[in-house]
Amino acid sequence: MPAPDVLLCTRTAGYRHASIPDAADALTALAAGRGLTAEATEDPAAFSVEGLAGRALVVLVSTTGTVLTPEGRTALEAYLRGGGALLALHAAANAEPDWPFYGDLLGTRFAGHPPLQPGAVLVEDPRHPAAAPLPPRWEWTDEWYEYTSHPRTPDVHVLLRADETSYQGGTLGDDHPIAWCRTVERGRFLFTALGHAPEAYRDPSFLAHLDGALTWLIG
Repeated sequence: MPAPDVLLCTRTAGYRHASIPDAADALTALAAGRGLTAEATEDPAAFSVEGLAGRALVVLVSTTGTVLTPEGRTALEAYLRGGGALLALHAAANAEPDWPFYGDLLGTRFAGHPPLQPGAVLVEDPRHPAAAPLPPRWEWTDEWYEYTSHPRTPDVHVLLRADETSYQGGTLGDDHPIAWCRTVERGRFLFTALGHAPEAYRDPSFLAHLDGALTWLIG
């Protein structure tokens, strides 16, 4: 029997978000809408050359800390470079802290956030599938992530920014990326810092953002 098309990694080795089950259910439903099967796993052994072969997508679902083995890291890097697709969701910015490849892939690291509060998301690229369903200024409640370095680099395509004038505690100013994507050799990678609360995964606009991410990642 073939492996499911989408692998959802829900393992944590640090803070564990209450929204992880909701996120896994939502992503499973979005995959099903494309005729794809999905499985959630906490087992690092799922990350092997054989375990990732043929997968349409891998998702790090608010993973925190070191959740992959050295062999799993090697397999995931080879999968992505070879044409795979990786979605990193919310707290996955705080995953694999001592893995240089992942740090380079993300382009930065999680540095903290102000208290959960309402704010606004600004669409930077309205043509990208992950941003196209959203209004130019989208009112949203989340943890507005801060980073150890500015995530905008020549290799990164920023999709959404946080409007720091709409909430308290931002430190990046006018240019505060909150979702971005990039290619890695033959593979595709997308990160969204949004998605803290369980109810986010029942919000039509946020689900449209995730579905658009899937469109870009796997078609």
